[in-house]
Amino acid sequence: MTDTATTVEALPKPKRDFLPLLLPAAFALLMLPLVGSASSWATLLAASLAMGMMIFIMASGLTLVFGLMDVLNFGHGAFIAVGAYIATLVFLPLAGLSQTDSLLTNLAVLVPAAVLAMGVTALLGLLVERVLILPVYGQHLKQILMTTGGLIVAEQSLYALWGPQIIPMPLPASLRGSFIFGDVAIAKYRLLAMLVGLAVFIGIQLVLNRTKIGLLIRAGVENREMVEALGYRIRRLFLGVFMVGAALAGLGGVMWGLYREQVHASIGDELTVLVFIVVIIGGLGSVGGCFIGALLVAMVANFGGFLVPKLALVSNILLMVAILMWRPRGLYAVTSR
Repeated sequence: MTDTATTVEALPKPKRDFLPLLLPAAFALLMLPLVGSASSWATLLAASLAMGMMIFIMASGLTLVFGLMDVLNFGHGAFIAVGAYIATLVFLPLAGLSQTDSLLTNLAVLVPAAVLAMGVTALLGLLVERVLILPVYGQHLKQILMTTGGLIVAEQSLYALWGPQIIPMPLPASLRGSFIFGDVAIAKYRLLAMLVGLAVFIGIQLVLNRTKIGLLIRAGVENREMVEALGYRIRRLFLGVFMVGAALAGLGGVMWGLYREQVHASIGDELTVLVFIVVIIGGLGSVGGCFIGALLVAMVANFGGFLVPKLALVSNILLMVAILMWRPRGLYAVTSR
């Protein structure tokens, strides 16, 4: 009797699509001869990276909610606005500390403001998911109507609580000014925004791909009944995802408020369209695509505004049209919906 050797065919490895990864670098290099000055190009590039990271922080929560929960949240801008306003509750009373020249003292104001904003928006996300989203899971039209109504209510509530006036939100003193590298000036706050955005991106990727919670969430998206049969409560996991998405929007609102150095109730409306453009360009539900899309949107806005100011208002729409003509489902689509 002879033993028969059995061969096990290796599972085919998924094809890696690196082409979208090259787009930001290719676009930046294309702009170099058009801008002409290397120092101006480097300054615009740094501004684009900082702006892109802030947009990504706000858009990442939205793409997580749609990609993992199949929820269209048109009220995402409410979390952005609430986060910015909550931060003013810390910044305004501690304005004296934030304007000292000590970095540690400034961070002692900035970090609690960001944490408080994320905590409040996470709790608001809990309320929104339980009250508005839970009854309309799987019904996109009703989700749009419910969340749009929630955005309107949130904006009017901000008007009622804080009034219609613009609230100043000055940068801490240690984050003002720029680092000078030869002829290139990079604003300190923009460098901080790059680091925070990169940390958020790496953190999301690690949680989704390297932890048990991330595995359960992704498995729940594919086969909810099987995961629940194993004893896990997918509804609680999805609630946690929604709260994290709301908290990230709140963090983005704080950073954008500091970037503009002012806060107003319609800040969420202004950013909602931009955030949705990024999510659509990146591919609905793709965190990596959202990251690349945010960089592209920021680059087109900054370089386009510098070269052709009249096209700045429609540059993002033109970018979205161009990307969707190339890839109708976005750069890295993870869903066929």
